[in-house]
Amino acid sequence: MQEFSRLVPTTTQAAARAGAVPQASFIAGGTDLMQLWKNNVQAASLVVDLDRLDLRRISLDGPTLRIGALATMAEVAEHPDVKRRVPAASEALLAAASPQIRNMGTAGGNLLQRTRCGYFRDPGFACNKREPGSGCPAIAGENRELAILGGSGSCIATQPSDFPVPLVAADARVELHGADGQTRTVELEQLYRLPGDTPHIETVLRPGEVITAILVPDAPANRRATYVKVRDRQSYAYALASVAAGIELQGGVVRDVRLAAGGVGTRPWRLDASEATLRGQRLSPALIEQAAARATDGAQPHAKNAFKVTLLRNTVRRALQAVTA
Repeated sequence: MQEFSRLVPTTTQAAARAGAVPQASFIAGGTDLMQLWKNNVQAASLVVDLDRLDLRRISLDGPTLRIGALATMAEVAEHPDVKRRVPAASEALLAAASPQIRNMGTAGGNLLQRTRCGYFRDPGFACNKREPGSGCPAIAGENRELAILGGSGSCIATQPSDFPVPLVAADARVELHGADGQTRTVELEQLYRLPGDTPHIETVLRPGEVITAILVPDAPANRRATYVKVRDRQSYAYALASVAAGIELQGGVVRDVRLAAGGVGTRPWRLDASEATLRGQRLSPALIEQAAARATDGAQPHAKNAFKVTLLRNTVRRALQAVTA
């Protein structure tokens, strides 16, 4: 772990300017970043500590739920407005990590958690995310936990976080503050870049941009929602497949539906084809089966993760059955 300087700004603008410097890195809870530093996977000569920024509040801004980026995972999971407006997000957070980590990890930081791919996490292996152009041994190697959706010939690493999956399903946006003093909002789904031939560029964040808030619109389908996570063990394990499902029914007809998957894609994966199958149709077991089958449209499984095709379909079915019961 290399030596570094630490800066603790008191304003978002000061933090953004400091973070725009080459070899600078932001730290909030540090639950993922410290592991990366200690394992020599990631390095920084300047650490910009965001702890003193006023970005922890969770509040209602008209019809929009505003989640401060520095609110802890535990605070978000237990907040009454989160439970009421987007219950699937609360469920996803409570299914993530451990109580100790949820007390430290932040909402904004969790969105940016880096892949758990073993080749990325071990500097002894080549990895296009760490060293562009070095190769991706996961494609022909140990890929059981990796992506079947959104991968490329350069990378099939999954985005590991639970929290962004229901947020993508809920059409959430992220508020970003830049080094130039400007604020912009980006659809959360579009925050994440597909790997293509540049898997080391994981998001659309500009140098120095700070996530200041997560903005979740109010919608009936966001309120009637759930999160289903399938993993190897019940505690402290990442998803092999997960699904956030929200639905609005009117007279038995699907007026609106929101579906997104985790554990199977290189980013939180919106299940557009499944939604299109359901929307405007009368709900039935047969329709749910059709929607589940469409969840794997475009899937490209590899030798050791082909089981995820069936697993994802089953998880979609389970989530839809749960949310419509």
